[in-house]
Amino acid sequence: MNMLDVVNGPKNASRIILGCMRMPALSVEKAACMIRSAADLGINFFDHATCYGDGEAEKRFGAAFPLTGVKRENVIIQSKCGLHFDRKEFDWSKDDILKSTEESLSRLRTDYLDVLLLHRPDLLFEPEQVAEAFDTLYTAGKVKYFGVSNVTPGQLELLKKYVKQPLVFNQLQFSLDQTQLIDGGLYLNNLTTERSIDRDNGILDYCRLHEITIQAWSPLQFGMFKGCFVDHPDFPELNNILGKIGDKYGVSKTAIAIAWILRHPAKMQAIAGTMNPLHLKDICDASKVELTHNEWYELYLASGKVLP
Repeated sequence: MNMLDVVNGPKNASRIILGCMRMPALSVEKAACMIRSAADLGINFFDHATCYGDGEAEKRFGAAFPLTGVKRENVIIQSKCGLHFDRKEFDWSKDDILKSTEESLSRLRTDYLDVLLLHRPDLLFEPEQVAEAFDTLYTAGKVKYFGVSNVTPGQLELLKKYVKQPLVFNQLQFSLDQTQLIDGGLYLNNLTTERSIDRDNGILDYCRLHEITIQAWSPLQFGMFKGCFVDHPDFPELNNILGKIGDKYGVSKTAIAIAWILRHPAKMQAIAGTMNPLHLKDICDASKVELTHNEWYELYLASGKVLP
């Protein structure tokens, strides 16, 4: 497993993260096996959110983790707060951040979170309140590191004006199909394609300039949550190239799709949302591969892009 020392953040963090959104589908025993399998593959980073299964994902992880034999100090547990689909709003108020974090700690059966992320922007957020909440959590030893998810450069700058702690992560959607993080820069000033549209205010370059580690979510998905492009009939050319390069390195198409993300010089992490140990092993095989410059471009073009 490739590891990463996150600037201003946790050290020796696995480049592949196990996303636990689907964990409520597992029994406690199977969840423990999944966590143990991840640890055996070298994954030490686990991602949660208060909204995953309305808290059931955190609860299942909290019940399963003691059965794994893995020591708490050897893993990095991350959760996200702010999304409240039940009441149809996003909330970054001080009271909600503190309340949500306490509830996450209780469900996860831990005294502290290694990482807390703000989960998508609250359109009414007051950075002063976020700063107060982070100070309270950090001083109490309940959160070590902080970050955001799906947040723009301007929103980050506004937060950084008030928040004392470094913002070390930004979770963003990125896959061979969902390449908007990089498309705008390539198709700059090109009226012949919608790929020239800047959809994220240059967040990739901003994160690189400010040493914020990007965590790529849905790294094997097409669309928002339409499904996996690996072996999907709508992506024949991409799957042909994934297979060809996979055969060269002796790994699966899935591994090559993840290796494509890890090859980017931004040194991203990839969040694997599978609850299948065999599929997770395929994903982790990405760590065995260092794609060439040419192979990276070959995959990008096979996903439906063209060079301007």
